[in-house]
Amino acid sequence: MISLRYFAGLKEQTGTSEEQVDMAGKTVEELWQWATEKYPEFLSGAARLAVNEEYALPTDVLAPGDVVAFIPPVSGG
Repeated sequence: MISLRYFAGLKEQTGTSEEQVDMAGKTVEELWQWATEKYPEFLSGAARLAVNEEYALPTDVLAPGDVVAFIPPVSGG
């Protein structure tokens, strides 16, 4: 299982701060596709994904026990 963590507005869109999914062996891109099908509101943002506290590439493969953070864009001023 993979642990998913949602932050800021993404937490509000999903209605939860975390959940578990069976996506081991899938790529980060496949996880993103799954997430945007389950939570269509994600398409309006440009969230970044981090796996085990490091930003991930779309081709990275997920392993059992990975923690994936969905991080929304941050603006500064």
